[in-house]
Amino acid sequence: MERVVFLVDMNAFFISCESTRHPEIAGKPAAVAGDPENRTGIILTANYEARKYGIRTTMVLREAFRLCPDLVVIPPDHRFYEEKSSELMEILSSFTPVVEQNSIDEAWLDMTGTGKIFGQPLEAAKNIMERIKSELNLWCSIGISENKFLSKMASEMKKPLGITELWKKDIQEKMWILPVGSMYGVGKQTSIKLQNMGLRTIKDLALSDRDYLISKLGKMGGEIHLLANGIDMSPVAPHCEGDMKSIGRSVTLSHDTTDIEFAKSVLLELSDDVGMSARKYKKKGHTVQIVIKYSDFKSITRQMSVPPTCLVKDIYTAGVHLLKANWNRNPVRLLGISLSGFDKNHESKQISLFELPKSDNEMTSNNKIDSLENAIHNIRQKYGSSIIKPGTLMDLDNNRKL
Repeated sequence: MERVVFLVDMNAFFISCESTRHPEIAGKPAAVAGDPENRTGIILTANYEARKYGIRTTMVLREAFRLCPDLVVIPPDHRFYEEKSSELMEILSSFTPVVEQNSIDEAWLDMTGTGKIFGQPLEAAKNIMERIKSELNLWCSIGISENKFLSKMASEMKKPLGITELWKKDIQEKMWILPVGSMYGVGKQTSIKLQNMGLRTIKDLALSDRDYLISKLGKMGGEIHLLANGIDMSPVAPHCEGDMKSIGRSVTLSHDTTDIEFAKSVLLELSDDVGMSARKYKKKGHTVQIVIKYSDFKSITRQMSVPPTCLVKDIYTAGVHLLKANWNRNPVRLLGISLSGFDKNHESKQISLFELPKSDNEMTSNNKIDSLENAIHNIRQKYGSSIIKPGTLMDLDNNRKL
């Protein structure tokens, strides 16, 4: 199976975060910078209106005001940006549990094998971009490829709000024409060294002798030669197990629907995937959240607490409860469900339908369900996820046939 890797890169992140609480700066040149009152410090992020004046990150604030006297400057609020970053990672984690955060405003996603859930890579990327825009009111660019390096290069090719595919077959046409200094992993000093060696484009680097590069640049020479040829075997992996904040899945429906029974069947398939992923990564969460997006692109999120679980039955039952409580006659175009709250020391205080004393029979039943789902997980691991469909899992709702 061909790898599919996304790099989601937020556009002008700090100032875009500020625009969500300062709508008055819309359409105006604005930036986040050190000390606006004394006009000291440097630009941390400038919006695209400010960039038209030549204002760039790390520019001294006095110089920025010289270029644009009407520049709106907002002091940095890193705690707020961290909160927005966490919200972003929650959304990304609803598409795949394998998310590697590269910085506060970008992350790699391993989307391999998610095609049946989210569609082809371009469709999935549009879905991610749309959710970030609608739920966070933030912009992003997305690079799509078969490895981390190429997806990162692709994400830089079209900003803002760009989606770019850069597969190995495309590198000669799309990447080799770029200057060597634009290559991810090549810093300013290395770029100067390469140019002094007569290597001015990525093509020059890719076609050069690898042993010669190693003799001049050491181990790094061999590494950037591989990258220039589109070769990168590094895996997408969370920095540590605790980085996985949530596991979720969402899907844009093939047609808008007002049929709650159809919506429930979609929710079952999504819950099955979430539960099996949670079991795979040995995660038990106590918060189930659903997302409902309507045909007018307005969306709502609702959540509730459950005892720590990875059971498909529990996730689906909570999801259906939330769905019924918030169902109306408006046509629905997207549904999503996620499991979060993996930190055992941070228990939710929300009232839960499930926090009732369980009888011995109920506990025995849950143990049987746990064993059944574990067996299903093992079978799927060995023979593929399609070998057992959600409809054969269990009768989660006695009032409807799967």
